[in-house]
Amino acid sequence: MSFYEPTPLALKPVSATLLLLAASAPSPAQAQKPSSDTEAVKNVITTFFDGMRRGDSTMVRRTLAPAAVFHGFGGKPGQTPTLEVESINGFLKAVGTPHAQVWDERVEFERVLIDANLASVWAPYEFYLGSKFSHCGYDSFQLVKLADGWKIAHVIDTRRKEKCK
Repeated sequence: MSFYEPTPLALKPVSATLLLLAASAPSPAQAQKPSSDTEAVKNVITTFFDGMRRGDSTMVRRTLAPAAVFHGFGGKPGQTPTLEVESINGFLKAVGTPHAQVWDERVEFERVLIDANLASVWAPYEFYLGSKFSHCGYDSFQLVKLADGWKIAHVIDTRRKEKCK
């Protein structure tokens, strides 16, 4: 015999609470289904790199917020890494200037975090010049949701030639 035998009345609040919690918990299908904002954020980044691959600076520019900022973090092996501010206009000019090899940055979306109109994306990448591996690292994107949709406000990346993935 137990020391406590709940009465039917004592069970009702607990049972109702458990039932309510179970009903409000996301099902496995819901928990894995990305939100439309998550997909929109990924699409902006994918469009950015598609534009880069095509050498289409207009396509790339459309993904950027006004006053967007690019940083690169890296350096030569054996030297202290440095933080470099990259010129957006210089980058766009370089993208749009014909070059012999396709600039192919292949990203994976490891993490997409969104709160209201701010998104943060953590994405490992490998960069190829044509079919030749150049370097790898991680891209960190900050996006903002403006009147015309999600735009890239900040990108910072690491760059190295070894220890990729």
